[in-house]
This record gives sequence, C-alpha cells and structure tokens, in this order.
Amino acid sequence: MVRHSVILKLKPSLSPAEVLNFFNAAKMLANIPGVQNFEYLKQTSKKNKFGYGLSMEFASNELYGQYTNHPDHVTFIEQFWLKYVEDFLEIDYEPFN
Repeated sequence: MVRHSVILKLKPSLSPAEVLNFFNAAKMLANIPGVQNFEYLKQTSKKNKFGYGLSMEFASNELYGQYTNHPDHVTFIEQFWLKYVEDFLEIDYEPFN
C-alpha cells in the first residue's frame, strides 16, 4: 500500500469561489483507476503555513505510477494546480514493517 499525501497552501488572492472550484476539480481525482480512500482536508492548526491537504491510497507502487501519468491527473495539474497552489509538500509513504 502507498499513501500519497499532498499538503498545500493555496494562493492568498483566490476568492472563496475559486477555492471551491479547485477542490471540486480535485474530487475528480478519486475517479482515476487505483485511487482508494481519497480525502481532501482542511488544516485546523496554525502550526504551519499549509492550509489544506489531499490524501489517497494505492494498493501498489505500480498503481500509484499509473495515477501520476493518468491524463486526468495531468490535466488537473495543468488547469488547476499550477494556477491555484502557492506551495506544497508531497509525502508518499508505505507501512513500515
């Protein structure tokens, strides 16, 4: 299992409607084959600069790789991520045995 988490800070110039638009587009990532347990999250602590997160799981590294290159993911990056996200931290991890 691979857990893919992206912790992000949206651009401060975005309107509430644009923030909603971003997350509505992000929800479509859950439809890409192999995505499990998709969540979009809002930070509740002031301990860091990142206000939101996206989290999902994949049964294998192979499925995660297919997701990364999937046309819907690439389109999301081009049409939304690059325009809306100011900064991010990506964490891809698996159970430690």
